[in-house]
Amino acid sequence: SPLYKNTILQSDALQKLLGDDFDLHIAMRYWHPRAEDIIEKLKKNPPDQIVLLPLYPQFSTTTTGSSVDEWMDLQRKADLDIPVHYICCYPEDKGFVSAQAALLEDTLRANQKAVPYRVLFSAHGLPKRIVDGGDPYPKHVELTARAIVERLDQPSLDWRVCYQSRVGPVEWIKPYADDEIRLAGREGVSVVLVPLSFVSEHSETLIELDVEFKKIADASGVPLYLRVPTVGVAPSYIENLKDLVFQALVDSPLAISPKSTLCKKCISPCKGAYCA
Repeated sequence: SPLYKNTILQSDALQKLLGDDFDLHIAMRYWHPRAEDIIEKLKKNPPDQIVLLPLYPQFSTTTTGSSVDEWMDLQRKADLDIPVHYICCYPEDKGFVSAQAALLEDTLRANQKAVPYRVLFSAHGLPKRIVDGGDPYPKHVELTARAIVERLDQPSLDWRVCYQSRVGPVEWIKPYADDEIRLAGREGVSVVLVPLSFVSEHSETLIELDVEFKKIADASGVPLYLRVPTVGVAPSYIENLKDLVFQALVDSPLAISPKSTLCKKCISPCKGAYCA
């Protein structure tokens, strides 16, 4: 997967905007370098403050929440007494939304023969039991999709939100992306798929979306299947990340303790404007 390489590109682009007063580190969730690797580096050269910037635009307890909890727990155990500022989410932020909307518009402009088409906003799924327990993730996904649609300013746009990457026998949140692709085939409409919860290309976009879903689309009679790129290093997205970092530094730091994930925009435990 090119995820780490693409994350480096995003980090380098953000570093240029933030300048020399900031030292950026990448902490991967399920690969190296892990959070503990970065904390070891910071122990040798401690900064004045830390900002945790998730590359998950939509908040979930399973992604941003668990990542921040892990960091705070590791930092406490390492006795690294440095203030930590935290960015929880940015599902409707202008820079992120405008970058994804522009990529969607570019795809449609280059493929006029796709008409009639349906835009499928596909996000990574979650087991239904997690959402039933109060996780705000699907609400954030809907917010992102609606913000992109509003940015496009096409009142008659045919669009839907769906979810991918389910595994195991448990029920996941619906509708499932593969079912929506099959439905589009039965209805004779082309599919334009937008991976709105992913900000860089990796196995779930390059394999699941570009290969596996393309096969489903072809087998289902979808006239044309198109996949919109992720935002990557789009200038407005990187500018958005810069603004988030500076805003986070204005907010009060977190307490150094486990399970201290505080949603700065939502107000823990996610009862604010985004998560209500």
